[in-house]
Amino acid sequence: MDNKNMGNKNFDANKANQSSSSSLNSSSTSSSTNSNSANNSNNMRGELTFDDKVIQKIIGIALENIDGLLTVDGGFFSNIKDKLVNSDDVTSGINTEVGKKQVAVDMDVVVEYGKDIENIYDEMKDLIANEVNKMTHLDVIEVNVNVVDIKTREDYEANRETVQDKLSNATESTGKFASKQADKAKQSLNRGQEKVKDNMEPRVE
Repeated sequence: MDNKNMGNKNFDANKANQSSSSSLNSSSTSSSTNSNSANNSNNMRGELTFDDKVIQKIIGIALENIDGLLTVDGGFFSNIKDKLVNSDDVTSGINTEVGKKQVAVDMDVVVEYGKDIENIYDEMKDLIANEVNKMTHLDVIEVNVNVVDIKTREDYEANRETVQDKLSNATESTGKFASKQADKAKQSLNRGQEKVKDNMEPRVE
C-alpha cells in the first residue's frame, strides 16, 4: 500500500474520532442542561392551589351527560347544559371543600322518575373522582348528594324554558330568584351549622 492511501485512511479515521467526540460532548452538555433544569424546578418554592369554583366547574361539566340526572338544583338555568351558557351558573347547587390534597363535595339534584337513584349516585361518585383527580391530582374523599325532587322526563321537558325566554324575563324573575337564593343560603347555613356541631375538624387535608 502506498503512502498516499495510508495517509488518506489516517485522515479519515482522525476525522471520525473528532466527530464522535464532538457528538459525545454535545450529548453530555444537553444532559447536563436538562439535569440542571430539573433540579432548579425541584428546588423552586411555590404552591399550586385551586379555588372552589374551579372544582365546582369540573364537577358540573362532568355530570352533564349522566342518564337520569335532570339537573343540579339551585342554578338560574333549568338544566346543566343550559348553565354552561353562563359559566358562573354551572357551579350553582354544587358546594365543595377544597384542601391541598383532598376534596369533599355536597350537592342537591333532581332525578328522573323511574331511574335507579343508587346507580346514578354511584356513577356520579366515580365520574367526579376521576375527573377531579385527572385534572388536579386531588383526591375526592366524600360526595354527598341530596335528592330534592324527582320528575318524569315529560314533565321536566314541559316545564323547561328556553334560555332566550329566561333572559327576556330576567328582570321580572330577579326578585323571586333572590328570594329563592336567600332561602337556599339559609338552608345551607343551617346544614353547615349542623355539620360544625357534628364535627369541628375540616373534612379535607
